Amino acid sequence: MNQALQLQDRSRIYLTRPRWRHAIRRALILAGMILPATIQAAGILTLNEVEVRANARSLIGAANSASEGTVLRRQLEQRTVYRPGELFETVPGLIVTQHSGEGKANQYFARGFNLDHGTDLRITVDGMLVNQRSHGHGQGWADTNFIIPELASGLQYQKGPYYADQGDFSSAGAVTMNYVDKLPTGILNYGVGQQGFMRGLVAKSHEAGAGNVLYAFELLTKDGPWVKDENYRKFNGVLRYSQNTGATRFNITAMGYGGSWNATDQIPQRGVASGFVSRMGAIDPSDGGESHRFSLSAALQHASDYGITRINVYTIHSNLALFSNFTYFLDDPINGDQFSQIDKRFQSALNLSHAWVNRVAGLAFESTAGVQFQNDVIDNGLLSTRQRQTLSTARRDHILENSTGLYYQNSVQWLEKFRTVVGVRSDFYWFDVTSDNPANSGSQYDSITNPKLSLIFGPWAKTEYYFNYGGGFHSNDARGTTITIDPKSGDPINKVSPLVRSTGYEAGLRTAIIPGLQASLAFFRLDLASELLFVGDAGTTEASHPSKREGVEVSAFYMPNNWLTVDVDYALTKARFTTSDPAGNHIPGAPTGVGKLAIAVDNMGPFFGSMQFRYFGKRPLIEDNSVQSDNTMTVNGQIGFKIDKKLRIAVQVFNLLDTKAHAIDYFYTSRLPGEAASGAADRHFHPIESRSFRINLVANF
Repeated sequence: MNQALQLQDRSRIYLTRPRWRHAIRRALILAGMILPATIQAAGILTLNEVEVRANARSLIGAANSASEGTVLRRQLEQRTVYRPGELFETVPGLIVTQHSGEGKANQYFARGFNLDHGTDLRITVDGMLVNQRSHGHGQGWADTNFIIPELASGLQYQKGPYYADQGDFSSAGAVTMNYVDKLPTGILNYGVGQQGFMRGLVAKSHEAGAGNVLYAFELLTKDGPWVKDENYRKFNGVLRYSQNTGATRFNITAMGYGGSWNATDQIPQRGVASGFVSRMGAIDPSDGGESHRFSLSAALQHASDYGITRINVYTIHSNLALFSNFTYFLDDPINGDQFSQIDKRFQSALNLSHAWVNRVAGLAFESTAGVQFQNDVIDNGLLSTRQRQTLSTARRDHILENSTGLYYQNSVQWLEKFRTVVGVRSDFYWFDVTSDNPANSGSQYDSITNPKLSLIFGPWAKTEYYFNYGGGFHSNDARGTTITIDPKSGDPINKVSPLVRSTGYEAGLRTAIIPGLQASLAFFRLDLASELLFVGDAGTTEASHPSKREGVEVSAFYMPNNWLTVDVDYALTKARFTTSDPAGNHIPGAPTGVGKLAIAVDNMGPFFGSMQFRYFGKRPLIEDNSVQSDNTMTVNGQIGFKIDKKLRIAVQVFNLLDTKAHAIDYFYTSRLPGEAASGAADRHFHPIESRSFRINLVANF
């Protein structure tokens, strides 16, 4: 259920009993029902329990680890983002970038992972899993272009495999974004800018009978700084009905998104140096794609003296046709190496959980149990193409993938300064693949059970200490679990394990010892039984060696007064393969250091503004670390003026310093016209968009 569901009415039902207050408060947060700010507003918390001067993100007394947190709606509004997915960069240690056209899913980096398009980062929007299993382009594909930022109520993030309610793709972390049920005022937003940017949005909510109707519609165009215009066109729509009767509340939501684009994919460094292609040019200007996503979802939450029951159900239909050419003329010197990846699917899911409290021997045992079902009906294919016209079919597959997840989590405050959170999760997967090559068809079943344990000490001097252990997993592409013949070469190939285990360890602290400051520090280790790596010449991910990551993360949010906020985070990680290989043990694309600094000013008369600095550190591009990417530093910002209470204008700038840096780098073999048939191993990069300005006029009604 989304975080905007307030507790004032429900609190009168059963939270007036003092002996239940402390236990129910933590159970609600651990179940993911609400944010600490919401609970405090309902009168469940007092300032003696959690002192929050800076913001409502303090989770002392409620969090399981030092690396979980919340990002409030106000913080999202203060960010200057080039694309919707960059809102997730409010999560400490997370980098979001793009190596292709705007309509393609973003590339994610966190905790020493190049997560490609979402392999080990679980993203949920309004109760719906965004990551797509057995996707035509790459496992865990998480396309967030359907997000309308103005509707977001905030973010919750949980890093590491320590949370029983988080399943597939969550080894590095999980991020949840929810939408509001109603807006305080209507929103009209019109923006224009350089590089062919134009965006229009209308959003409004109305009372309708005993509930509320919320609607929003967005149109956007963007060409980018590229030699060939990106010609990105998208529409977004949301329609929601919600009702709150106190103990029971629900919403029903329909969403629709469509986009089409031209793509300037990564280009070879030697091509730029020789003048064959300009820095903002493309080797194959016919690359690009189109996609759409339509969903229908419903969520219900009921509170009683027996606890809180939450149900959400949804179905999604999505369609993607992606055209890419990463090796140019290596495989086919005549027609080129462009290929198309097609993915059409219906994704349906049901999530049910119940949170309750039992009292035994004067102790409150706070429990949450849940079950999660998901069904995917998928048709995908890999085609050889030239200028988006099909030349041949490498493979086509029809996939049925079903899963069931069962979990239980229990929290006990044993002593005034010591509590535990213990959990267990079991997942069961069924794969059925019907391939155009019968040798690659088949069925597979796999299951995995993972324990979770958190020990929490304190708080002392407004500081709490955490020790965490947990197991997690990611699923592999269903096609890899049944494959026996490489569809392109015809060579025999080994199957992959359906489910891959991860094991995490963490120690950290969270403090509010300085007035106005919320800070956390975490030391972590994550072992993965098999790495998922992006393969440049195939345009997909494949299972690789086991790996280990060790690192440290620090984050701080400081609000000394009501007009200034400072948000800073930095993460340093060592990522290595754990098997012996003459090629080396560095993990290609794994970032060593990432950091961000965001400063926002508001409530100073009519003016407001913000600025964000982002550091994306060097990454090894091959296993022996002899080739590395450069680091990247960018600055975005905005300054605005409130014309009156209902009208404001803002000027946004992206890449303020006009940095000639790379958004992402790879190292692999490709072939340009006239080169030897074997091609050349080279660094390939996608440049950061050049400096651009936008003007936004926002009216409330």
